[in-house]
Amino acid sequence: VQLQESGPGLVKPSQTLSLTCTVSGGSITTNGYWWTWIRQPPGKGLEWIGYIAYSGSTYYSPSLKSRTSISRDTSKNQFTLQLSSLTPEDTAVYYCTPWVGASSAYDYWGQGTQVTVSS
Repeated sequence: VQLQESGPGLVKPSQTLSLTCTVSGGSITTNGYWWTWIRQPPGKGLEWIGYIAYSGSTYYSPSLKSRTSISRDTSKNQFTLQLSSLTPEDTAVYYCTPWVGASSAYDYWGQGTQVTVSS
């Protein structure tokens, strides 16, 4: 499974970020995969944002839930993160990765995309 994140590298405060993860080598509807967004702010650890499951159900971090939406386009084998009301604290490298139920691990990762929130 290969993953590639895409989206704007620079966004302004208060705007909405939209990032897309394009998946190849596997279907996002394959049973047992939870398609996840994770970010890493500069100098900090990984922060879990949320997922859209193979079934289409979603779950978000409680701390980000009010600003987060994850959707998918099965025809393109893509899933998309939208994060609204951006602040500079949302500056981070954003990764997409599937939680693989069979191995209970994040076995595959995108290369990550830098997002900077600045006016």
